Amino acid sequence: MNKFDKILAAALAAFAAVTATSALADEDHRSRAIAMVKSDFQAKGQAGLDRLETDALQHVCNKYSNNPPHELAALIANDQLAGVQYPADGKLLGDWKEGEKIAQSGRGFTWTDKPGLPVGGNCYNCHEISPKELAFGTLGPSLRNLGKLRGNGPDMQKYVFSKIYNAKAFNVCSAMPRFGHIGALNVQQIKDLVALLLDPESPVNK
Repeated sequence: MNKFDKILAAALAAFAAVTATSALADEDHRSRAIAMVKSDFQAKGQAGLDRLETDALQHVCNKYSNNPPHELAALIANDQLAGVQYPADGKLLGDWKEGEKIAQSGRGFTWTDKPGLPVGGNCYNCHEISPKELAFGTLGPSLRNLGKLRGNGPDMQKYVFSKIYNAKAFNVCSAMPRFGHIGALNVQQIKDLVALLLDPESPVNK
C-alpha cells in the first residue's frame, strides 16, 4: 500500500463511522452489480478486465455518489495534482494544428487497436472548441475563445495542461478522463492541445 492509499484508507475509516449502516448496504449492492458486469466482459487484445477495476479515487466517487466530503475531496485533489508530470523543458505550448488533429480523433485503446499506437483525445465528443466544427458534444463546457477570454500566460498554460493531464486534480469526481495520468495522451500531445485552446493563432481564439 503506497502513502496515498494509506492516507485515503485512514480518511475513509473516519468518515465511515457516520454512515456505517447505509454504507454496508450500498457496498453489498455495488459488489453484486460489479460482479454482474464483470461476468459479461471478456479480455480482448489490450482491453483487459483490469479496466473494470476501480482505483482509490473512483472508489470514493462511487461510495459518495460523486459528492465526497469536502475534506476528503481536497486531500485527493492535492494528491492528483502532485502527480501531474510537466514537460522537462518547461514549455507548455505545442502546435495547435496538431492539437486539432488530436481533438478530432477518437482512435485508440480499443481491443482492435495495436498497443502503442497514437491515441486521440476525442475532445469534440464533449466540448465545443473550434467554430469550424459543427458536430460537438455538450457534456463539457464550451471552450471557444478560451485563450481570448482567459489569457494565455504561464499560469493559464499550466492550468490547462494540468486539467487535461488530470482533471480530477480540480474536480475529484469529474467525468473528464485523466488523459495524462492513464497514459492516453503523452506530454507532447497535451502541449498541442494547450496550444489549440490558448494560442492566439488557433481558430479557437479567432
